[in-house]
Amino acid sequence: MALRRGRQMIESVRRAIHADTSERTLTAAVPIIDDSTVVRVIDLAMRVAEVMLSVGASAKEVVLAALRITRVYGLASVHVDVTFNSVTISDHRHGEDWPITLMRVVRSAVPDHAKLQALQTLVRDVEAGLDLDEARARFHQIRRRPFRYRPSIVMLSQALLAVGVGVMFGASPTILVVTFAAALAVALTQAGLARLQVPLFFSQIAGALVLTVLTVVTAMLASAGIEPFVDVRAAIVVSSGIVLMLAGLAVVGAAQDAIDGFSLTAGGRILELTVQTLGVVLGIVIGLELARALGIGMEAPSEALPLGPLPGQFTGAVIVAIAVAMFNGAGLGIIAVSAVLGVIAWAGFAVASAAGFAQAPASFAGALIASIVGAVMAHHLHVPSVAVTTAAIVPLVPGAVVFRGLLGLVESAGDTGDILSAASTLTTAGMVGIALAAGATLGLFAGSPLGRTLGDLRVLRRMQPRPTAGGARLIVGTAPTSASRGERGGA
Repeated sequence: MALRRGRQMIESVRRAIHADTSERTLTAAVPIIDDSTVVRVIDLAMRVAEVMLSVGASAKEVVLAALRITRVYGLASVHVDVTFNSVTISDHRHGEDWPITLMRVVRSAVPDHAKLQALQTLVRDVEAGLDLDEARARFHQIRRRPFRYRPSIVMLSQALLAVGVGVMFGASPTILVVTFAAALAVALTQAGLARLQVPLFFSQIAGALVLTVLTVVTAMLASAGIEPFVDVRAAIVVSSGIVLMLAGLAVVGAAQDAIDGFSLTAGGRILELTVQTLGVVLGIVIGLELARALGIGMEAPSEALPLGPLPGQFTGAVIVAIAVAMFNGAGLGIIAVSAVLGVIAWAGFAVASAAGFAQAPASFAGALIASIVGAVMAHHLHVPSVAVTTAAIVPLVPGAVVFRGLLGLVESAGDTGDILSAASTLTTAGMVGIALAAGATLGLFAGSPLGRTLGDLRVLRRMQPRPTAGGARLIVGTAPTSASRGERGGA
């Protein structure tokens, strides 16, 4: 008896440690889907993924959307590969069938957050039971949808962004008018070069050169005592333009891809960011060098450009967030959320700065708080989280720091101390950029599960027992349907 109990105990311990191969299911139910249907399903998933990647979604969001679509229509063994400019989807099938693999090249990358929101709504409706043919028809309607705003409105919103930056620095009405004109000239220059299909690198150089030339001319008129340019602070004009040209860079998406493990896509985006930023730097340096060669040099400021009154700072942050959301093609819902998050981001930055933190950690705090709140709000309102987060952190872009460092580098005249000071300023600008990307990405990483948790709790509260006419207490579910979710998610 004791021997048998000992053997039973040993066997129980063995089963607790080792897996029993006899209990494994060696077969699985495999749905039989004809090849033509498989191709149509993969084609839909691949096209949705391609458009999502081209309008600003992260690689992880693209992969998850493709897998959600294929899984709904019965394809369980699908592999999705996303690179910087291509999407590949393969279904390994079953038995001895050959795999079906399709690939599509992403030819352009222009943010369009309204289209991204419509694609996310389509994926949710597919999971809710949308027919394949109807899903394909709806996708083609979304793909052919034009950009929400006309080019003139986009350029005006870009100029409005520069005005918002000027408001944050306490600029006078005269400075704001000059800033608006300079930013509009930059927007017109870049739009004209885009029509000629000039690469964005050269477009950034041209825009920065135009901005610098106009700023130098303004400074020259001010030094000559010509009204109304006497009180114009040229540093505000060029700093606002720098923020304008850096606002469209997908910093958050690049950092998110790197953290999510999509190294190839992240590497491509980071290289693109670096090249575009170098274009801005080269354009400003060329403009400053030309001005110095003509004897119209500008004196490098010894201190950082001071911000204006606190109410003006928040007003400017709201203007900037709204402008960014508009030229990214956002609808009214995303614009409203972006404005709120712009206030939250700047409040976090202001509180951290008042507590004694340097610019980089204060920017990290502002971006982190705004992205956490933005992820929760995006999940509740069914809007793309990357859209509202990007617009919220643009007011924190260190345009004034970049200009001060570049101007100090050009005007150093070979002095070692001035060169080191300018290099230190540019290093600070780089640290602020990294802090913004890290804070926004960490906030999205932490806020997305929080938003899903709060959403589940809200559904549970709606499903509390309610008394019926017969006196019994039954569970009456009032969770929102997929149709109502799609209506709320509309821009």
